Amino acid sequence: MAKRALRVPARADIPGQRLVRQGIEGSHARTVVDLVTGLGAVQAQEYPFAKWGLGLRLGADVTDADVTQAFDDGQILRTHVLRPTWHFVAAADIGWMQQLTAPRVHMPLKSQARSLGLEPRILTRATSLVERALVGHRHLTRAELAAELARAGLSLTPHHVGLVAMYAELERVICSGPRRGKQFTYALLSERAPRLRRLSGDEALAELTRRFFTSHGPATVRDCVWWSGLKTADVRRGLSIINAGGFEQNGLTYWFDGDVGPARPRQPSVHLLPIYDEYLVAYRDRVAVPHGPGSVVAGSKTVPFRHAVVIDGQVAGTWHLVAGRSTSAVRVTPMRRLRPVERSGLHTAALRYARFLATPVTLVID
Repeated sequence: MAKRALRVPARADIPGQRLVRQGIEGSHARTVVDLVTGLGAVQAQEYPFAKWGLGLRLGADVTDADVTQAFDDGQILRTHVLRPTWHFVAAADIGWMQQLTAPRVHMPLKSQARSLGLEPRILTRATSLVERALVGHRHLTRAELAAELARAGLSLTPHHVGLVAMYAELERVICSGPRRGKQFTYALLSERAPRLRRLSGDEALAELTRRFFTSHGPATVRDCVWWSGLKTADVRRGLSIINAGGFEQNGLTYWFDGDVGPARPRQPSVHLLPIYDEYLVAYRDRVAVPHGPGSVVAGSKTVPFRHAVVIDGQVAGTWHLVAGRSTSAVRVTPMRRLRPVERSGLHTAALRYARFLATPVTLVID
């Protein structure tokens, strides 16, 4: 696969490029849906913190309520796409994206369903019943869907119902509806997102590949395979179609769409990233930004991985939210001694998070 001839700095600032491309620094996205569209898909199983992952990439005046409204209005949807986990995706993109990725996501789902006695005929029948129950813009919780199935003679465990819902999502029958209090609901995809963008196989492959390497690059083929769930051959084909640029660094080939700019000037850059944030979870190769799947390690110190404190593009500690009745606290556990300017940056980041939550937040550094 030939690499497009582009001028690349002798040593590209890969973390800095990713911070900018993902919108963590200098975001150009104006709305929640613009941001999610640009990123392609955003991992979202921890819903409250996944919303913060969007908020920190938007303007300082964007609040949790704004992101919640975009979700409840159906501008962005939360469903199973790419890897078999929850993602935010723009309503206009869900159709072509699931058509491209669902066959791969179906594979582990079918294996798990088979091991639990959920035969294909049961999944098909249950999906038809779920579709019938949601017609007419009805939005039902998973428990309510279980009750509908039971009334039709299919008494399933909560785990079974979850697999049925995931199957129906991948079949492009259902998707997320608006929240009802603290509960998620399901809706018919045809009613929730009636104006789906349609792409052919190669068009969809090129579009998903372009979205990833534009918003997440510089990144490796292995990174995109992990993020998208596609086969290596598919990702390489996608790169060829979009004529992506690439360069060698740290013994790896990094690909990107667009230009790789110069390294950022050295300045304290401090961010409170949520767990499963795209900046960390989207990459399988962790040479540029080292971190472990369950902990972060610095020298002899190991810290359980919660949410990440990222300073100048590198994981420098973890944080967690201690919620109170009238005020909350962001408690930071650094992995190293912080400089005064970095502590000041943490205070600024905590204030930004407080504005997002629209509630007072204090900072505690262990």
